[in-house]
Amino acid sequence: MIRQIAKLLKILNSETAPINISLAICFGMVVGFTQMWSVHNLIILAIVLFFRVNLSAFILGTLFFKSLSFLLNGVFHQIGLSLLTANFYQDIGTYLYNITFWKFDRINNTIVVGGVLVSILGFLPILFILNILIKKYRKHILRYVRKTKIAKAITSSSFYHYYKKITGLKNSI
Repeated sequence: MIRQIAKLLKILNSETAPINISLAICFGMVVGFTQMWSVHNLIILAIVLFFRVNLSAFILGTLFFKSLSFLLNGVFHQIGLSLLTANFYQDIGTYLYNITFWKFDRINNTIVVGGVLVSILGFLPILFILNILIKKYRKHILRYVRKTKIAKAITSSSFYHYYKKITGLKNSI
């Protein structure tokens, strides 16, 4: 748990653009809210690797939202059940299920459909909210931490400069 918090702080304090971190966490939300080895998650993994999204933030987002999904499975089931039993979806769902490709994605599972729907509807709002929160964190909290006496003492030590030189860090504190 402490390692994950340290990784998150390292990501937030890095010079990575806030939108890249937010995008990685949102992609992690989609993967975390649905069945792990489904077709759409493999597509998202390919997008994450192709566009060089922050992999650490993606993994942390996936772990966080996968943990949260166990608590929300009942909600996902109700949402998926209401969508799969809706009259307008009957013909579309039957057509898609008869295509072999969509059978692998388990689109007839209520929890999968509910998780996908919640992920799609929550993607953009969470993306923008996280982006704003990361900017505010960097502007207010990180600036305050860098001004504290402890941070100044650590960054002025020769050990810190040697560590920074070896690891290639620019501004970690």
